[in-house]
Amino acid sequence: MQTAANVDSGKLTYRDFLKFPDDGQRHELIDGVHCVTPSPFVPHQMVLGNLYFHLRLYLDVHPTGRLFLSPSDVVLSTCDIVVPDLFFVSEARRHIVQEANVQGAPDLVVEIRSRSTARRDEGVKLALYDRSGVGEYWVVDPRAEVVRVYRRGMRDLACVAELASDTNACLTSPLLRGFSLPIGQVFAR
Repeated sequence: MQTAANVDSGKLTYRDFLKFPDDGQRHELIDGVHCVTPSPFVPHQMVLGNLYFHLRLYLDVHPTGRLFLSPSDVVLSTCDIVVPDLFFVSEARRHIVQEANVQGAPDLVVEIRSRSTARRDEGVKLALYDRSGVGEYWVVDPRAEVVRVYRRGMRDLACVAELASDTNACLTSPLLRGFSLPIGQVFAR
């Protein structure tokens, strides 16, 4: 599916993205390449629900930004449109939130790995979020019950923590002052 605007580069663009079917699958463009992911399995959705619940409770008391649950489109560039599982946009950056989508990098992005997305989440998506300016990126692995936290340092996103459910570790973020979630609660059934 190519339009006149992108025939020369061979990359799909946001105009093409808008033509993708609403078929219950997640459609994304990463560097102009169409990526399709089927609907997630139950463990993925349980973890997503747990994270959303705890972050929503925190934001009800500390209204420092907006929390978005998939499917919500994030337009990082003309050829990069993603649908993160969960993401946070601070009040200071609320101007990127438009009616149809978010135009720019969220402060925090959360992706929950599945067998079909594992390589993409910590490969091309990590690189995309890094170059797009995402401040923090959590990769959650429901099978291993581990959360990897990537945080922007002086220049790049770097893994600063790997938190396992069999420890007393808590998920925290400088973006969410006072937020502390025991890792076991992320994976609670």
